[in-house]
Amino acid sequence: MSGHDRYQSPLVTRNASDAMCRLFGARQRICTWRRLWLTLAKTQQSLGLSISNEQIDALESTLDDVDFDVAATYEKKLRHDVMAHIYAWGDKAPEARGILHMGTTSAFIVDNADLVIMRKAMWRVANCLAAIIDALGHFADDHKTRATLGFTHYQPAQITTVGKRAALWCWDFVRDLEELESRIAALRFRGVKGTTGTQASFLQLFDGDHDKVEKLDRLLAEAFQFEHIEPITGQTYSRKVDAQIITTLGQIAVSVHKFANDMRLLANLKEMEEPFESSQIGSSAMPYKRNPMRCERATGLARFVLSLIQSPYQTAAEQWFERTLDDSANKRLSIPEAFLATDGMLRIVLNVTKGLVVHPKVIERRLNAELPFMASEEILMAGTTAGGDRQELHEKIRTHALAAGNRVKRDGLDNDLIERLKNDSAFKGVDFAQVLDARRFIGRCPEQVRAFIAKHVDPIRKRFPDLQNLESTLSV
Repeated sequence: MSGHDRYQSPLVTRNASDAMCRLFGARQRICTWRRLWLTLAKTQQSLGLSISNEQIDALESTLDDVDFDVAATYEKKLRHDVMAHIYAWGDKAPEARGILHMGTTSAFIVDNADLVIMRKAMWRVANCLAAIIDALGHFADDHKTRATLGFTHYQPAQITTVGKRAALWCWDFVRDLEELESRIAALRFRGVKGTTGTQASFLQLFDGDHDKVEKLDRLLAEAFQFEHIEPITGQTYSRKVDAQIITTLGQIAVSVHKFANDMRLLANLKEMEEPFESSQIGSSAMPYKRNPMRCERATGLARFVLSLIQSPYQTAAEQWFERTLDDSANKRLSIPEAFLATDGMLRIVLNVTKGLVVHPKVIERRLNAELPFMASEEILMAGTTAGGDRQELHEKIRTHALAAGNRVKRDGLDNDLIERLKNDSAFKGVDFAQVLDARRFIGRCPEQVRAFIAKHVDPIRKRFPDLQNLESTLSV
């Protein structure tokens, strides 16, 4: 049966990077299991257990020689995936069969491997976030003085700049990266805890020597470069850990959704667009269309990640006493798919942010259509300074503004407020060219962007020096 005859996850075939797919692939998982078994045996040997160098050599020489077909045959018979791979490796290294998995339960292998793989996946996400932050930082700096119409309630509001708006998107991603880095730093190794977390089996192996049991736990954590170890567990680490990690991915999904939605709105306004390739088709029926398909995909993936948050929390809540097995089938779905979808949506955002298209003339036209209303206070003050009566000028502006507004909304014509005011002798002393300079209305946008980049973006660039090497092309 070919790959075209069976369902294949679009997360793998269309969205996630090859690197992330490999992280959650069977080979990475089982090879991580084997490294845990090997490190356990070597550490147990160093602490005095009867394990020979020949047994260690047998494991090392066959470490990556995984026969998945043999393991599948064993699992069909044993109905236990961990034991199936113990048997399969034992066939490859019969000298070491007797010392494999000594003193441990399956959770030692599965839980610690999951933590190792999730940490690698989080670093992958962190690097992608840093690259997006870098790209948005450059874009914000390039456009920090370009005035554009701001919106609240999706209604015209005060003027901002294109760069300031990009800095807002960027700040959300900076928050996400900071939380993710904190999550990585705080991640604890499950370690060697035994069947119900009591470490009784290891205490027996070491003839009641508590110090050796603690040292075994510590050395294994160090071997896998974990600074912290779970201080106490049942059979598994608390499933709240998974829930917290997926929640962090959910926070990233919120930022992606916000950015992608804003870009979709800007595409409708024709002020900004995502990259559009020369041979790209926007619509099968309407050849003229330039649909924001990248940002639409990112929105859909973000929504999927947000939907996954609930599952790990339910799993954590459902664990009975020291553990139940209803977590396993759920974890095999919710954890990898959350990471694959997160990786996929970030790849899209990185691709978009590296190729953002700005249409200055459209921005200026929309800005000029609204600027007369926004400049009314400036016009009022200029007229007063030129010797006019403030209250009379206020009433004249109000009357002209209502008339101009009706012309725009009722008749579909251009805003002629400025022409009306220019033709009103009460405003003959006003320099309208100066008053209507949009740069007068952007406040501290350029200064805010500069300060934001210096304080929040540049340090990330220093922590992640290889940002330009991160792949930003899409699979489809």
